[in-house]
Amino acid sequence: MRVTAKVDYAVRAMVELAATDQGQPRKAESISRAQDIPVRFLLNILGELKLAKLVESRRGADGGYWLARPPSEISVADVIRAVEGPLADVHGVPPELLVLRPPVQPLRDVWLAARGALRRILEQVSLADIADGTLPPQVDNELDQPGAWERR
Repeated sequence: MRVTAKVDYAVRAMVELAATDQGQPRKAESISRAQDIPVRFLLNILGELKLAKLVESRRGADGGYWLARPPSEISVADVIRAVEGPLADVHGVPPELLVLRPPVQPLRDVWLAARGALRRILEQVSLADIADGTLPPQVDNELDQPGAWERR
């Protein structure tokens, strides 16, 4: 899985908001400085997150951005889908809709299994988990697997 800068920045910004008191607006500039995210890029990302109803905003001196739901109810997968779309498409097509010719037909099942593996982690980790530093056991289980810390 390749994590784009957009996804990385979106998740980091959302965790930054999760660490803020609920309902207390944060200025984009403040989030930008705290996470070293280019402010113009962040504003575009926050716009997409607002369209996905993951953040709300208010203009003005007392304005800013805040989470639209409690951080425990927003998963990393929710954030990724808001800014990049589905977790695992193949050339823009959901894996279950792929029509492949022999001998590569079983490849569809590989893509489906890979999507399932991504979901098992990304749908189970909430913004609150990250902000609190209390990741679910399945993350630790994956980190304990042989080769988990090796780049290949």
